[in-house]
Amino acid sequence: THCISSAASDVYKRQLLLLIVIGFWLITGVYRVNPQQQGIVMRFGEFVRTTQPGLHYHLPSPIENVLTPDVTRDNRIEIGYRSFGGAATSRRDVPDESKMITGDENNIDIDFIVFWKIADAGAYLFNIQDPPETVKVAAQSVMRDIIGQTKIQTALTGGRQDIQLKAKIMLQDLLNEYQAGVEIRDVQLLSVDPPAEVIDAFNDVQRARQDRDTLYQGRLNPIATFSDVGTVIWLSLIHISEP
Repeated sequence: THCISSAASDVYKRQLLLLIVIGFWLITGVYRVNPQQQGIVMRFGEFVRTTQPGLHYHLPSPIENVLTPDVTRDNRIEIGYRSFGGAATSRRDVPDESKMITGDENNIDIDFIVFWKIADAGAYLFNIQDPPETVKVAAQSVMRDIIGQTKIQTALTGGRQDIQLKAKIMLQDLLNEYQAGVEIRDVQLLSVDPPAEVIDAFNDVQRARQDRDTLYQGRLNPIATFSDVGTVIWLSLIHISEP
């Protein structure tokens, strides 16, 4: 009888220990998603659902696992240059990315930034191989397409805002087609210049155009031109007459 009682006690202890271990294992399925995150639940390595901020439960590992990527942080991609030294003005040109051809077949050098964040963590993690690289390549393609339909004079002067807006809309549409789970926050042009090897010649042309426009305006409004000349002479006479 004593042996039977001892054996029953051992069985009971083992069962109790097993229940405790199972209980601890089940508790490991409780997880929290912070306000800046989304929860991505995977079952045997395959995406099954997305969870929002708060307390949640998933089947314990190795059945299910959870990733909690930050979906509120703004990410940035530099195209046409790389910054260094922590200063916005300190940057190194990347010609393979920055050199583009305008609609009137002129070379142009463009540096720009794309700001983006994760919109759908599930799509971001599982629909495309390398999301940051995808955003970068798509942004380059979109910008080249826009510049290829824009005259150089427009790109260098009053067309920057229009180019930025078009790039943001077109890039978002393209990434939506890829189901990339990415939201484009902004596209900013940092610099739009002729290539360095011809920039001096370009500036000479721009100055010649300004001189031509000034002369043309003077012909249209000779009274204003004579008035300006008279003002200069009058100021000179005052300067001469001062003791």
